[in-house]
Parts: sequence; structure tokens; C-alpha cells
Amino acid sequence: MIRHTVQLRLRPDASESDAVAIIDALRTLPSKIDVIRSYTVCRDLGLEPSNAHIMLTAEFDDIAGYLEYASHPDHISVIVDFIRPVVESRAACQIES
Repeated sequence: MIRHTVQLRLRPDASESDAVAIIDALRTLPSKIDVIRSYTVCRDLGLEPSNAHIMLTAEFDDIAGYLEYASHPDHISVIVDFIRPVVESRAACQIES
């Protein structure tokens, strides 16, 4: 099993509706990309000002599944249309679990 985690920090000028749009768009991906085995997208509680704003955790059967997801047109579309316009920083990690 491959676990992929991403933390997004949005730019200061990003709006609440930008964050909601990112979360909503990401949550559509499991119904479009069949290699996803589990998928959680959530908003940080805002308890620490330096935290990321959005976190995603996804699981795949194997590396090939992750790579298919990473290059899938629907995933790329979410990145280009929703994330890149408002993201300040991104941290990601893929681990074997």
C-alpha cells in the first residue's frame, strides 16, 4: 500500500471560497480515478497560525496506482484550475504502509 499525503498552505489573499473550491474539487477525484483506495481531504482547524490549511491523504495499492493518479487528467485539472492559482506552498510525501 502506498500512502500519499499533501499539505497545502494558501496565499494570504486566498478566500474562504477558494479553500472550499479546492476541497470540493479534490473530493470528486475518487469517483473519477479508480486506483484510489482511500481518500481524505480536510481543512486545518486553524489552531496554529503556521499550519498548512488543507491536508490530503490518499492510498493506492502500489506505486503504479499512485503514478496513474498523479498523472491523471482529472487530478492535473484540479491542480491547474483550483490549487496553483492560490497556493503559497505545498509539502508532499509518499510512503509504503
